[in-house]
Amino acid sequence: MKNILSYTPDELKELMVSLGEPSYRAGQIFTQLHKCISLDEMTNVGKVTKQKLHNALDCSLPNVKRKLTSKLDGTVKYLFELSDGNCIESVVMKYEHGYTICVSSQVGCRMGCKFCASTVAGRVRDLESGEILGQLIAAQKDLGIRISNIVMMGIGEPLDNYDNVVKFLRLVNLPEGVNVGYRHISLSTCGVVPKIYELAKLDLPITLSVSLHASDDSTRSEIMPVNKAWGVDELLDACREYYRSTQRRISFEYTLIAGKNDTKQNALHLANTLNAKLRTRSETMPIHVNLIPVNEVTESGFRSSDKSAVKAFAATLESHGIRATVRRTLGSDINASCGQLRREDAEGDAKGCEEMRKETF
Repeated sequence: MKNILSYTPDELKELMVSLGEPSYRAGQIFTQLHKCISLDEMTNVGKVTKQKLHNALDCSLPNVKRKLTSKLDGTVKYLFELSDGNCIESVVMKYEHGYTICVSSQVGCRMGCKFCASTVAGRVRDLESGEILGQLIAAQKDLGIRISNIVMMGIGEPLDNYDNVVKFLRLVNLPEGVNVGYRHISLSTCGVVPKIYELAKLDLPITLSVSLHASDDSTRSEIMPVNKAWGVDELLDACREYYRSTQRRISFEYTLIAGKNDTKQNALHLANTLNAKLRTRSETMPIHVNLIPVNEVTESGFRSSDKSAVKAFAATLESHGIRATVRRTLGSDINASCGQLRREDAEGDAKGCEEMRKETF
């Protein structure tokens, strides 16, 4: 059944009328659901109305199957179980400016990036817009906090689930709902070029994060199969168009893999490629590269670059006019990067997670 959180206020009005209920009930129910009040907890909605909705829709939030809390920085990682038994992951991080949640957009992923745990078992299905939204609401309810920032960098490729993701973006921005501003939302893509152009046309002022990880087609295709469909030049053309349409800075994610893409020569090639494609005399696009030491997934065999290589890579980019930062590692004691907890659960390897849980709480 369709999740109740996937409905806009107008869609919920139509549904209520079709169930023989007054349309004004929709506004009451919508606002309370988005304020972390479940249908069964609502005191101004009768039992008969609740039962009608339960019969017609999935009215549940994602269930907290596992929860790990970092002793180092308070980062919280959730393994959420959906109503069909599938599991996804979300991570809540605390910064000076407030709380940020990293949400999943699919159960699994079919993109096949070699360094990513989320894609090891492939894609199972897309998430509904309400299932994406439900991660934020469930986390807020569990932690008793307001989450004001969203990054779509969890399990799945958001632009491979384009329609549901766009609807989620519109739902989460509604003033009568969760009311997260578009400028507080970042969407990460591995480079589904046609959908970048479509997203640009919507003129939603979100931040686009592009997983680049290599600036030459040979290396990028080796670690990111999506590059075989749309190469580096095509991807950067789409990025330039996105910036022109939205005037929103694009962040390029670059995972540093020892011996693969982390040399000074790699950094120089990256700087020259970005400058040549995105900067001209008439148009200077702001460029930011976020450097990420690779998450050492067992199946990939990749190793993280040492600190001196990371520092040298960043310095080379900066010397060529490209702002570079090294991503701050949060939740390192709980494997806060997405994909690993779900994979361990799916494989029935709960022992390690249980030991981690005991150490965490």
